[in-house]
This record gives sequence, C-alpha cells and structure tokens, in this order.
Amino acid sequence: QILLVELGGGSVQTGDSLRLSCAAAVRDFTGYGMGWFRQAPGKEREFVGGIGYKDNATVFADSVKGRFTISRDNTRNTAWLQMNSLKPEDTAVYVCAAGLFAGPTGQYAWYTQGTQVTVSS
Repeated sequence: QILLVELGGGSVQTGDSLRLSCAAAVRDFTGYGMGWFRQAPGKEREFVGGIGYKDNATVFADSVKGRFTISRDNTRNTAWLQMNSLKPEDTAVYVCAAGLFAGPTGQYAWYTQGTQVTVSS
C-alpha cells in the first residue's frame, strides 16, 4: 500500500483552468506510472489520462485531448493534471491513481478518494 495525496479541485467557470496534484509517499517515484480517472454522478468512471513511468509518455481520453496535460517531477514525487478550457461536462470527482511500472494507461493499483471539480456555465 502506498499513500497518495491529491490536492486541487474546486469550483470554476467555463473556460477556466485548474491544476490537480498527486504526491506519492514512495521511495522511488520514478518506478510509478500515474493517472487520473473521473466519475460524474450517474456515470461510469472514465479514464482521463496518464503518464508512464519509463519515458513520461502520456495518453488522454478523446474528451480531454488538447485541453488537459499531465506532467511529473520525480524529485518531488508528484504528478500534476493541468486542466484548461474547462467545460461543464468536465464536472466530476477526479481520482489520482498510481501503478508500479505502469504505462500511461495503467495498470494502476492505488487510488485516492478523489477531489471534486465543478465547472459552471
């Protein structure tokens, strides 16, 4: 079990930006792929995007491609989800995930409880 701490989230207007961070209490962060999922009320959990452990390759869902980016700083054991041009349909609980030797699309074994992102029109 590893400890993930997710920060950020909140309520914004359409077109605004938000940044989520996810810090992992691990010895060697370089070995972990990181990702984000989101779940809106009444909807299935959706993969948002991820960054692999090996070459920092990123993958994003079509719904956020071009608007969201993921970066990481291995010296700070932290990954960030930068969300730009937010839309009301981005409203959801965003969950950070980590996986040992995971590529940008998983396999994730550890998750946060999530943080609420609300985008109003």
